[in-house]
Amino acid sequence: MLKLLIVCTLAAMSAADIAEEEDVLVLKKSNFEEALKTYPNMLVEFYAPWCGHCKALAPEYAKAAGMLKAEGSDIKLAKVDATEESELAQEFGVRGYPTIKFFKGGEKENPKEYSAGRQADDIVNWLKKRTGPAATTLTDVTQAESLIADNEVAVIGFFKNVESEDAKAFIKTAEAVDDIPFGIISDDAGFSKFEVAKDGVVLFKKFDEGRIAFDGEISKEKLLTFIKSNQLPLVIEFTEQTAPKIFGGVIKSHILMFVPKTAKDFQDKMDQFKKAAEGFKGKILFIFIDSDVDDNQRILEFFGLKKEECPAIRLITLEEEMTKYKPETSEITAENIITFCTAFTEGKLKPHLMSQDIPDDWDKNPVKVLVGKNFEEVAFDPAKNVFVEFYAPWCGHCKQLAPIWDQLGEKFKDNANIVVAKMDSTANEIETVKVHSFPTLKFFPAGDDHKVIDYNGERTLDGFTKFLESGGKEGGAPAGDEDEDSDVYSEDGKDKSFDIFIIRT
Repeated sequence: MLKLLIVCTLAAMSAADIAEEEDVLVLKKSNFEEALKTYPNMLVEFYAPWCGHCKALAPEYAKAAGMLKAEGSDIKLAKVDATEESELAQEFGVRGYPTIKFFKGGEKENPKEYSAGRQADDIVNWLKKRTGPAATTLTDVTQAESLIADNEVAVIGFFKNVESEDAKAFIKTAEAVDDIPFGIISDDAGFSKFEVAKDGVVLFKKFDEGRIAFDGEISKEKLLTFIKSNQLPLVIEFTEQTAPKIFGGVIKSHILMFVPKTAKDFQDKMDQFKKAAEGFKGKILFIFIDSDVDDNQRILEFFGLKKEECPAIRLITLEEEMTKYKPETSEITAENIITFCTAFTEGKLKPHLMSQDIPDDWDKNPVKVLVGKNFEEVAFDPAKNVFVEFYAPWCGHCKQLAPIWDQLGEKFKDNANIVVAKMDSTANEIETVKVHSFPTLKFFPAGDDHKVIDYNGERTLDGFTKFLESGGKEGGAPAGDEDEDSDVYSEDGKDKSFDIFIIRT
């Protein structure tokens, strides 16, 4: 008895040494091992104080910690300031913020990456699935009603025989879905209460039609498709919290309505948008973005839009390459949206490529200024070797390169065969050139075959000179090779490329 008392006292003392903020453990290298011993099941967020994504996550993360604490769960949420605890961050391979890992059973090796949404319910549901059954056995109607009432979306399998092949396929599906709670019921009263006549699966949701039954042969693959297609509203607002669900789904074609929520006709626009969405369920995801929100200005910028141009509609495909489309009319009506989406699904739309107007003095200086409207003519001039910097105005690496690039232009300004140029890729797009980071340096050698060579050498005047004088051989690489020394972040630490829209973590 005395031994047990000593052990409990020591455990309590160890736990007391670990500070908490809003029910979230504050971990450092000095107490990380002790925390794992004290709390074997622990979700840890590695964050940076300046990170916008981390700041947005903080209240939901704390709410999830409080929910688990109120339930008496042994799962704990913790956080590590990766900018202060760099050694700890390096140990766990932290390369972006926030990075969230789950340590199960007190094991420090091979923690599991958190893969669900960023709302408190998502976090709690994901953790419960990692520490308990994938689908909760519902012994009566009350438990089923609670599961539905307590969650935005819940999936319940109705199976008289829980050992049947269909029931097993349902359980396998539950194991594969991280952010939605699953329940399984075999009680006759449950079938009767929810008006289910035979074995099957029903998705319950607190939006749109409220519930939808799966129709067809039950298999893991078909159930996953059914759930991914129905777990989101017909029209969903893009936010930091909804982004993982939006981009984690199977639907990769998204139509976006940029509209200020404060607009007098906001509800009318939403009604028109939602009416159009009904005919494209499972094909195109309908998303609206509040164009008045500061963080959303980066998304508007990506589409070449300004606040005063909203309301506006754009469509994008998120396959290996992102392709944007713009409707011919700016009037937002259900009829116009349906026409636009129908043309897209039938493959009748041409991509929308942004371009600035050609400056009057584009060729006045040694470094020529390219935009979408003059790029093809200049870069693919069969008589010229053209070296182009694709840059972003906010990019730190681009700013460092600017004086060297100017020197390069000056050095070759009298060479009739070489053109040194630059293009602002945040305002101009080229169908033949995809830019994923900044600066991107590409060489377009003379000739009629439209060949493209990536520059991967030293970013020095000497390195560039040797590259040009060698005809693109010294420091060159086949087009498509990535340059690690590139920038997708602005100086305030915010991701300024379209990765902010997708949210890569």
